[in-house]
Amino acid sequence: MAKIRKEDALQYHEKGRPGKIEVIPTKPHSTQRDLSLAYSPGVAEPCLEIERDPLLAQRYTAKGNLVAVISNGTAVLGLGDIGALAGKPVMEGKGLLFKIFADIDVFDIEVETKEVDKFIETVKQISPTFGGINLEDISAPSCFEIEERLKAELDMPVMHDDQHGTAIISAAGLINALEVTGKKIGEIKMVVNGAGASAMACTKLAVSLGAKKENILMLDSKGVLNTRRTNLNKYKQAFVVETQDDTLEDAMRGADVFFGLSVKGVLKKEMVKTMANDPVVFAMANPDPEITYEDAFEARKDVIMATGRSDYPNQVNNVLGFPFIFRGALDVNASAINEEMKKAAVYALADLAKEPVPESVNRAYNKSNIVFGREYIIPKPLDPRLITTVAPAVAKAAMESGVAKTPITNWPKYKEDLLKRMGLDNKLIRHITAKAKQNIQRVVFADAYNLNVLQAAQILLNEGIAAPILLGEEELIKEIADANKIEIDGIEIINQHDPKYKAKRLEYSEALFKKRQRRGLTLNEAKEQMFNRNYFGVMMIETGDADAFLAGQETKYRETIKPALEVVGAKGDGHIAGLYVMQTKKGNYFFADTTVNISPDAETLKNTTLLTAETVKKFGIEPIVAMVSYSNFGSIRTGSPKRVAQAVKLLHKKHPELIVDGEVQANFALNSELMEAKFPFSKLAGKKVNTLIFPNLSSGNIAYKMMLELGGAEAIGPILMGLQKSVHILQIESSVRDIVNMATFAAVDAICKKSGECDE
Repeated sequence: MAKIRKEDALQYHEKGRPGKIEVIPTKPHSTQRDLSLAYSPGVAEPCLEIERDPLLAQRYTAKGNLVAVISNGTAVLGLGDIGALAGKPVMEGKGLLFKIFADIDVFDIEVETKEVDKFIETVKQISPTFGGINLEDISAPSCFEIEERLKAELDMPVMHDDQHGTAIISAAGLINALEVTGKKIGEIKMVVNGAGASAMACTKLAVSLGAKKENILMLDSKGVLNTRRTNLNKYKQAFVVETQDDTLEDAMRGADVFFGLSVKGVLKKEMVKTMANDPVVFAMANPDPEITYEDAFEARKDVIMATGRSDYPNQVNNVLGFPFIFRGALDVNASAINEEMKKAAVYALADLAKEPVPESVNRAYNKSNIVFGREYIIPKPLDPRLITTVAPAVAKAAMESGVAKTPITNWPKYKEDLLKRMGLDNKLIRHITAKAKQNIQRVVFADAYNLNVLQAAQILLNEGIAAPILLGEEELIKEIADANKIEIDGIEIINQHDPKYKAKRLEYSEALFKKRQRRGLTLNEAKEQMFNRNYFGVMMIETGDADAFLAGQETKYRETIKPALEVVGAKGDGHIAGLYVMQTKKGNYFFADTTVNISPDAETLKNTTLLTAETVKKFGIEPIVAMVSYSNFGSIRTGSPKRVAQAVKLLHKKHPELIVDGEVQANFALNSELMEAKFPFSKLAGKKVNTLIFPNLSSGNIAYKMMLELGGAEAIGPILMGLQKSVHILQIESSVRDIVNMATFAAVDAICKKSGECDE
């Protein structure tokens, strides 16, 4: 893990706006009327409604999405008792994590008292403000009593994350580690080093999952909690067992599992060597574990290791749990976070680790292909599926255990809402994926030696989205796949150089010669081109041996588009154009032309708009099209604004059914209220524009690239529009996710081109 300099840490917290969180208004507040609605007199109406029915606070206030992160600063990280105020940066940081991982708002509350009764009374008095209480960095044993009493006295979710967060994540890892080793939880010997809040919570949860209490040895700084120990507090007494073991060295002999929640370096290599076969070592002391990753593996090659660190496999990170547990609890207005909800989170996390890992996660952790096994038993914190996996599991458990006040009835919609919260609404992708799965298409990949292409092909096959075909030397492709643990069995591989494809090459070359013999192509040249994967692949599409073709991952754009134009050609009037789908937190937008037409005239702009509208419909979306420029509705009558205005006139005359207008500046196009106020005559007035047609290639290309870098958008494309068959060009070094999305669209495009079923 890279060392964090003191200066960097202080500058991070001080630079710009001090701290890490702020309050942002969520309602309009620019006019006097807005302010009258926000405060007096308008605010009286929701107040009276809440007085009548307290549950309406969830509807009219932020309570339902607001959590208090509360601490007295007595056990802050590894810093100890530094006081409430000194702990505030940590509480703000926890608030930031709540927001970025689960879109939960937070007020951090620092309480200046070590007295349990005063702390509890303070929390109770402020509790009406919040939908949930996250207790943080409170020392043991006070934290036990504080949580127990608040859970009993408050009708809302309360959780001490230092206890239960670590317990939930480590329990999920334990379940999977035991699955890998083939051991049963009811038969393991487990050693827990540390007798604080986290250790006790971990042990209790392990027992609830099936571990035998008599097989668990817990140690504090003085040794094993056994029947010979005296003067143990009531919390430690609950973990006392009958054993002759006194020291950690004694306890580790024959142990299957070690849970460390204690201090750096306490577990020695010699102790690990005495453990049972396939030992599981969770050394979770932070920032330095009870034993280093290197020492553990030097002691035992068969060890399964987890730590609290991000620079080693199997990180036990509380951010995998608390944001999504509270998300699920808040969304059903739960009266508590109970054991059933915690166990639901455990199993959801354990199951998620067995699912194929998204390419974005592989990329984030600089891995080529993360797969379930000894080095991956716990999901990664940056896995975008956590919110739609853990939160629903917790919400369902709350409903089934009877603590949900407002149950969820529409689970698909709930998952969509969760994705929308995070700006990850992929309804568009889900639509084309469902369409592709209904009629499996054969998608040819020219760049089959590329690792990302192989991973994408595996996903397409496994998900039943398409039947991938790889062009290249079979032995080399399989060698690359095997080296990266990519399963490509069942994927067709074609090496056009192989003598067995001689007849097919001849068939294709004769067909190409016939098509282009009056355009300067000789038969010998056509035969030679069949050794080029781009030409061979496009000929597969042209002759019906496959349905869609993707290339460009490792070749220049023009080298890929040339075979497409020469072989399949453009349809209709011969016009083609490029489109990018921009996925943003505000929704999906379609940008054209971004790749083909440099300086289009009015007729070309018209044709680009029609192609784009047709393509948008393939995504199951009704196009609402703004033709943008640097002027509004004739304010400038020369140059590109004039050409855009002429194109709009042609469209209005020949295609009155299409919702399109311009020329209009982008800020007006993307603000329906502003458009309606200033240009009520426009077809776009009061409508949410989803498609932008740019006046030239330069502006379109610049716009989409700025959206990627500054706007945090993701892009699908470039989608090549106007060809007779489904041929599309990838960006150089596209990600696995990009390739899967493009292949999915290519499959749908092929279906549409063959059947015309694109206007649903």
